[in-house]
Amino acid sequence: MSIQNIRKEVMKTLEQNIDSFVEKFLITPETIWQPTDFLPDSQSPNFLEDIKEIQGLSKDLEDDFWVVLVGDIITEEALPTYESWLFGLDGVEQDSENGWAKWIRAWTAEENRHGDVLNKYLYLSGRVNMREVEISTQHLIADGFDIGTAHDPYKNFVYTSFQELATYISHNNVAKIAKQKGQNALAKMSKIIAGDEMRHHIAYSHFVKEIFKNDASEMMLAYRDMMKYKIVMPAMHLRESFGQKGQLFDQFSDVAQRLGVYTGFDYVDIIRKLNNTWEIGKISNLTDEAEKARNWLMKLPDRMQAITERIVVPNNKVQFKWLMPR
Repeated sequence: MSIQNIRKEVMKTLEQNIDSFVEKFLITPETIWQPTDFLPDSQSPNFLEDIKEIQGLSKDLEDDFWVVLVGDIITEEALPTYESWLFGLDGVEQDSENGWAKWIRAWTAEENRHGDVLNKYLYLSGRVNMREVEISTQHLIADGFDIGTAHDPYKNFVYTSFQELATYISHNNVAKIAKQKGQNALAKMSKIIAGDEMRHHIAYSHFVKEIFKNDASEMMLAYRDMMKYKIVMPAMHLRESFGQKGQLFDQFSDVAQRLGVYTGFDYVDIIRKLNNTWEIGKISNLTDEAEKARNWLMKLPDRMQAITERIVVPNNKVQFKWLMPR
Protein backbone atom coordinates (compact mmCIF):
# COMPACT_ATOMS: atom_id res chain seq x y z
CA MET A 1 0.00 0.00 0.00
CA SER A 2 1.31 3.48 -0.87
CA ILE A 3 2.13 6.06 1.81
CA GLN A 4 -0.78 8.20 0.58
CA ASN A 5 -3.25 5.32 0.93
CA ILE A 6 -1.95 4.48 4.40
CA ARG A 7 -2.56 8.09 5.42
CA LYS A 8 -6.11 7.88 4.07
CA GLU A 9 -6.71 4.69 6.06
CA VAL A 10 -5.41 6.32 9.25
CA MET A 11 -7.67 9.33 8.62
CA LYS A 12 -10.63 6.94 8.22
CA THR A 13 -9.71 5.27 11.51
CA LEU A 14 -9.67 8.63 13.30
CA GLU A 15 -12.85 9.69 11.51
CA GLN A 16 -14.79 6.98 13.34
CA ASN A 17 -14.45 9.15 16.47
CA ILE A 18 -15.16 12.49 14.79
CA ASP A 19 -18.44 13.07 16.65
CA SER A 20 -16.68 12.65 19.99
CA PHE A 21 -13.92 15.02 18.80
CA VAL A 22 -16.50 17.68 17.86
CA GLU A 23 -18.29 17.25 21.17
CA LYS A 24 -15.07 17.30 23.21
CA PHE A 25 -13.17 20.12 21.52
CA LEU A 26 -15.81 22.42 19.98
CA ILE A 27 -18.80 24.26 21.47
CA THR A 28 -22.31 24.65 20.06
CA PRO A 29 -23.29 28.10 18.67
CA GLU A 30 -26.02 28.49 21.30
CA THR A 31 -23.56 27.89 24.14
CA ILE A 32 -20.34 29.57 23.02
CA TRP A 33 -19.74 33.33 23.24
CA GLN A 34 -20.73 35.52 20.32
CA PRO A 35 -19.21 38.86 19.19
CA THR A 36 -22.14 40.93 20.42
CA ASP A 37 -21.45 39.71 23.96
CA PHE A 38 -18.36 41.97 24.02
CA LEU A 39 -19.44 44.96 21.93
CA PRO A 40 -21.53 48.03 22.80
CA ASP A 41 -25.26 47.30 22.52
CA SER A 42 -26.67 49.37 19.64
CA GLN A 43 -30.11 49.23 21.30
CA SER A 44 -28.83 50.68 24.55
CA PRO A 45 -29.38 54.38 25.37
CA ASN A 46 -25.69 54.43 26.38
CA PHE A 47 -24.49 53.18 22.97
CA LEU A 48 -22.83 56.43 21.86
CA GLU A 49 -21.29 57.00 25.29
CA ASP A 50 -19.83 53.48 25.21
CA ILE A 51 -18.23 54.19 21.82
CA LYS A 52 -16.78 57.47 23.09
CA GLU A 53 -15.27 55.59 26.03
CA ILE A 54 -13.62 53.08 23.69
CA GLN A 55 -12.22 55.89 21.53
CA GLY A 56 -10.97 57.78 24.58
CA LEU A 57 -9.11 54.76 25.91
CA SER A 58 -7.78 53.93 22.44
CA LYS A 59 -5.92 57.22 22.18
CA ASP A 60 -3.49 56.11 24.90
CA LEU A 61 -2.40 52.91 23.18
CA GLU A 62 0.83 53.17 21.19
CA ASP A 63 1.00 52.74 17.43
CA ASP A 64 2.88 49.43 17.70
CA PHE A 65 -0.05 47.94 19.61
CA TRP A 66 -2.51 48.86 16.87
CA VAL A 67 -0.21 47.52 14.16
CA VAL A 68 -0.06 44.14 15.91
CA LEU A 69 -3.81 44.11 16.51
CA VAL A 70 -4.52 44.94 12.86
CA GLY A 71 -2.15 42.20 11.68
CA ASP A 72 -3.82 39.70 14.00
CA ILE A 73 -7.27 40.68 12.75
CA ILE A 74 -6.31 40.45 9.08
CA THR A 75 -4.84 37.01 9.78
CA GLU A 76 -8.08 35.90 11.46
CA GLU A 77 -10.20 37.25 8.61
CA ALA A 78 -8.30 35.32 5.96
CA LEU A 79 -10.29 32.29 7.16
CA PRO A 80 -11.61 31.33 3.68
CA THR A 81 -8.03 30.47 2.67
CA TYR A 82 -7.57 28.14 5.63
CA GLU A 83 -10.87 26.34 5.14
CA SER A 84 -10.30 25.73 1.42
CA TRP A 85 -6.80 24.43 2.11
CA LEU A 86 -8.10 21.98 4.76
CA PHE A 87 -10.63 20.59 2.31
CA GLY A 88 -7.76 19.63 0.00
CA LEU A 89 -6.27 17.10 2.42
CA ASP A 90 -6.18 13.38 1.72
CA GLY A 91 -9.06 11.75 3.58
CA VAL A 92 -11.24 14.88 3.53
CA GLU A 93 -14.21 15.19 1.17
CA GLN A 94 -16.76 17.96 0.66
CA ASP A 95 -19.53 15.37 1.07
CA SER A 96 -21.62 16.30 4.09
CA GLU A 97 -21.40 12.69 5.29
CA ASN A 98 -17.61 12.90 5.57
CA GLY A 99 -16.66 13.24 9.24
CA TRP A 100 -13.61 15.40 8.62
CA ALA A 101 -15.71 17.81 6.56
CA LYS A 102 -18.00 18.11 9.59
CA TRP A 103 -15.00 18.93 11.79
CA ILE A 104 -13.59 21.52 9.38
CA ARG A 105 -16.91 23.34 9.02
CA ALA A 106 -17.51 23.41 12.76
CA TRP A 107 -13.92 24.56 13.45
CA THR A 108 -14.24 27.26 10.78
CA ALA A 109 -17.51 28.47 12.30
CA GLU A 110 -15.81 28.93 15.67
CA GLU A 111 -12.80 30.69 14.17
CA ASN A 112 -15.03 33.03 12.16
CA ARG A 113 -16.12 34.84 15.35
CA HIS A 114 -12.58 35.99 16.13
CA GLY A 115 -12.10 38.28 13.17
CA ASP A 116 -15.72 39.39 13.44
CA VAL A 117 -15.51 40.73 17.00
CA LEU A 118 -12.04 42.26 16.64
CA ASN A 119 -12.91 43.93 13.34
CA LYS A 120 -15.93 45.64 14.85
CA TYR A 121 -13.93 46.79 17.87
CA LEU A 122 -11.20 48.13 15.60
CA TYR A 123 -13.81 50.08 13.63
CA LEU A 124 -15.21 51.62 16.83
CA SER A 125 -11.77 52.55 18.19
CA GLY A 126 -11.23 55.35 15.67
CA ARG A 127 -7.50 54.62 15.58
CA VAL A 128 -7.20 52.82 12.26
CA ASN A 129 -7.91 53.40 8.60
CA MET A 130 -10.45 50.64 8.08
CA ARG A 131 -10.38 50.90 4.30
CA GLU A 132 -6.65 50.10 4.30
CA VAL A 133 -7.27 47.22 6.70
CA GLU A 134 -9.97 45.87 4.39
CA ILE A 135 -7.67 46.16 1.38
CA SER A 136 -4.95 44.20 3.21
CA THR A 137 -7.47 41.52 4.16
CA GLN A 138 -8.69 41.16 0.59
CA HIS A 139 -5.11 40.90 -0.66
CA LEU A 140 -4.22 38.23 1.92
CA ILE A 141 -7.19 36.07 0.93
CA ALA A 142 -6.55 36.56 -2.80
CA ASP A 143 -2.81 35.87 -2.50
CA GLY A 144 -3.25 32.58 -0.63
CA PHE A 145 -0.24 30.83 0.89
CA ASP A 146 1.74 27.60 0.81
CA ILE A 147 2.36 26.06 4.22
CA GLY A 148 4.36 23.15 2.86
CA THR A 149 1.87 20.37 3.64
CA ALA A 150 0.56 19.67 0.12
CA HIS A 151 -2.34 17.21 0.65
CA ASP A 152 -0.68 15.46 3.60
CA PRO A 153 -2.95 15.39 6.70
CA TYR A 154 -0.01 14.43 8.97
CA LYS A 155 1.93 17.57 8.05
CA ASN A 156 -1.25 19.61 8.18
CA PHE A 157 -2.00 18.59 11.75
CA VAL A 158 1.56 19.47 12.77
CA TYR A 159 1.00 22.91 11.25
CA THR A 160 -2.37 23.48 12.91
CA SER A 161 -1.08 22.23 16.27
CA PHE A 162 1.76 24.74 16.03
CA GLN A 163 -0.22 27.63 14.61
CA GLU A 164 -3.14 27.40 17.04
CA LEU A 165 -0.66 27.61 19.93
CA ALA A 166 1.08 30.56 18.27
CA THR A 167 -2.21 32.45 17.93
CA TYR A 168 -3.03 31.64 21.56
CA ILE A 169 0.24 33.27 22.61
CA SER A 170 -0.35 36.32 20.43
CA HIS A 171 -3.94 36.97 21.55
CA ASN A 172 -3.08 36.28 25.18
CA ASN A 173 -0.25 38.82 25.12
CA VAL A 174 -2.48 41.39 23.41
CA ALA A 175 -4.98 40.83 26.24
CA LYS A 176 -2.28 41.52 28.86
CA ILE A 177 -1.24 44.79 27.20
CA ALA A 178 -4.85 45.92 26.74
CA LYS A 179 -5.60 45.26 30.41
CA GLN A 180 -2.54 47.23 31.52
CA LYS A 181 -3.81 50.18 29.46
CA GLY A 182 -7.34 50.03 30.89
CA GLN A 183 -8.86 48.53 27.72
CA ASN A 184 -10.87 46.01 29.70
CA ALA A 185 -13.35 45.10 26.96
CA LEU A 186 -10.58 44.47 24.44
CA ALA A 187 -8.63 42.53 27.06
CA LYS A 188 -11.64 40.27 27.72
CA MET A 189 -12.31 39.53 24.06
CA SER A 190 -8.63 38.86 23.33
CA LYS A 191 -8.43 36.58 26.36
CA ILE A 192 -11.47 34.56 25.36
CA ILE A 193 -10.21 34.30 21.75
CA ALA A 194 -6.94 32.99 23.17
CA GLY A 195 -8.97 30.39 25.07
CA ASP A 196 -10.57 29.22 21.82
CA GLU A 197 -7.15 28.96 20.17
CA MET A 198 -5.80 26.87 23.04
CA ARG A 199 -8.78 24.53 22.82
CA HIS A 200 -8.21 24.13 19.08
CA HIS A 201 -4.50 23.54 19.68
CA ILE A 202 -5.34 20.74 22.11
CA ALA A 203 -7.64 19.20 19.49
CA TYR A 204 -5.11 19.17 16.66
CA SER A 205 -2.39 17.98 19.03
CA HIS A 206 -4.69 15.12 19.99
CA PHE A 207 -5.10 14.16 16.34
CA VAL A 208 -1.31 13.98 15.95
CA LYS A 209 -0.99 11.86 19.08
CA GLU A 210 -3.57 9.44 17.66
CA ILE A 211 -1.68 9.25 14.37
CA PHE A 212 1.52 8.41 16.27
CA LYS A 213 -0.33 5.39 17.70
CA ASN A 214 -1.29 4.20 14.21
CA ASP A 215 1.66 5.20 12.01
CA ALA A 216 4.52 6.34 14.24
CA SER A 217 7.42 6.40 11.78
CA GLU A 218 5.61 8.32 9.03
CA MET A 219 4.18 10.76 11.58
CA MET A 220 7.68 11.37 12.94
CA LEU A 221 9.02 12.04 9.44
CA ALA A 222 6.14 14.43 8.72
CA TYR A 223 6.88 16.34 11.94
CA ARG A 224 10.57 16.56 11.05
CA ASP A 225 9.79 17.76 7.53
CA MET A 226 7.55 20.56 8.83
CA MET A 227 10.20 21.72 11.29
CA LYS A 228 12.89 21.68 8.61
CA TYR A 229 10.66 23.64 6.26
CA LYS A 230 9.84 25.95 9.20
CA ILE A 231 6.34 26.97 10.11
CA VAL A 232 5.29 29.89 7.93
CA MET A 233 2.85 32.38 9.40
CA PRO A 234 -0.60 32.79 7.81
CA ALA A 235 0.22 36.48 7.32
CA MET A 236 3.38 35.75 5.31
CA HIS A 237 1.99 37.60 2.26
CA LEU A 238 0.78 40.63 4.22
CA ARG A 239 0.72 43.86 2.21
CA GLU A 240 -0.87 47.31 2.01
CA SER A 241 -2.64 48.94 -0.92
CA PHE A 242 -0.51 49.01 -4.07
CA GLY A 243 2.19 47.01 -2.28
CA GLN A 244 3.96 43.84 -3.35
CA LYS A 245 2.96 40.44 -1.94
CA GLY A 246 4.70 39.91 1.42
CA GLN A 247 5.87 43.53 1.55
CA LEU A 248 4.73 44.07 5.15
CA PHE A 249 5.38 40.78 6.91
CA ASP A 250 8.94 41.46 8.12
CA GLN A 251 7.98 44.90 9.45
CA PHE A 252 4.88 43.48 11.13
CA SER A 253 6.97 40.67 12.67
CA ASP A 254 9.50 43.20 14.00
CA VAL A 255 6.72 45.18 15.69
CA ALA A 256 5.24 42.02 17.26
CA GLN A 257 8.67 41.08 18.63
CA ARG A 258 9.39 44.58 19.95
CA LEU A 259 6.07 44.60 21.74
CA GLY A 260 6.61 41.05 23.07
CA VAL A 261 3.39 39.78 21.51
CA TYR A 262 5.04 36.98 19.51
CA THR A 263 8.79 36.43 19.43
CA GLY A 264 11.40 33.99 18.19
CA PHE A 265 11.58 32.59 21.72
CA ASP A 266 7.87 31.79 21.54
CA TYR A 267 8.56 29.81 18.36
CA VAL A 268 11.21 27.77 20.15
CA ASP A 269 8.99 27.21 23.20
CA ILE A 270 6.21 25.88 20.97
CA ILE A 271 8.55 23.21 19.55
CA ARG A 272 9.50 22.20 23.10
CA LYS A 273 5.83 21.96 24.07
CA LEU A 274 4.96 19.86 21.03
CA ASN A 275 7.86 17.50 21.74
CA ASN A 276 6.59 17.10 25.31
CA THR A 277 2.91 16.81 24.36
CA TRP A 278 3.59 14.08 21.81
CA GLU A 279 6.20 12.44 24.09
CA ILE A 280 8.62 12.27 21.18
CA GLY A 281 11.36 10.78 23.34
CA LYS A 282 9.21 7.79 24.36
CA ILE A 283 7.95 6.63 20.96
CA SER A 284 9.30 3.20 20.03
CA ASN A 285 9.42 0.79 17.07
CA LEU A 286 10.55 3.47 14.63
CA THR A 287 12.33 2.89 11.34
CA ASP A 288 15.99 3.93 11.20
CA GLU A 289 15.06 7.09 9.29
CA ALA A 290 12.33 7.97 11.76
CA GLU A 291 14.73 7.35 14.67
CA LYS A 292 17.16 9.85 13.16
CA ALA A 293 14.30 12.28 12.67
CA ARG A 294 13.31 11.91 16.34
CA ASN A 295 16.86 12.60 17.50
CA TRP A 296 17.00 15.70 15.30
CA LEU A 297 13.68 16.94 16.69
CA MET A 298 14.81 16.42 20.29
CA LYS A 299 17.90 18.59 19.71
CA LEU A 300 16.11 21.24 17.65
CA PRO A 301 14.80 23.54 20.45
CA ASP A 302 18.23 24.05 22.05
CA ARG A 303 19.79 24.66 18.64
CA MET A 304 17.14 27.21 17.72
CA GLN A 305 17.35 28.83 21.16
CA ALA A 306 21.03 29.59 20.59
CA ILE A 307 20.28 31.10 17.18
CA THR A 308 17.37 33.17 18.51
CA GLU A 309 19.50 34.63 21.30
CA ARG A 310 21.79 36.16 18.66
CA ILE A 311 18.98 37.85 16.72
CA VAL A 312 18.68 41.61 17.09
CA VAL A 313 15.19 42.97 16.39
CA PRO A 314 15.32 46.24 14.38
CA ASN A 315 13.99 49.28 16.18
CA ASN A 316 13.18 51.26 13.06
CA LYS A 317 9.72 52.77 12.84
CA VAL A 318 7.62 52.07 9.75
CA GLN A 319 4.64 54.17 8.71
CA PHE A 320 1.80 51.72 8.25
CA LYS A 321 -1.12 52.91 6.14
CA TRP A 322 -3.41 51.10 8.58
CA LEU A 323 -2.97 53.78 11.26
CA MET A 324 -4.87 57.05 11.41
CA PRO A 325 -2.72 60.12 12.16
CA ARG A 326 -2.94 61.23 15.77
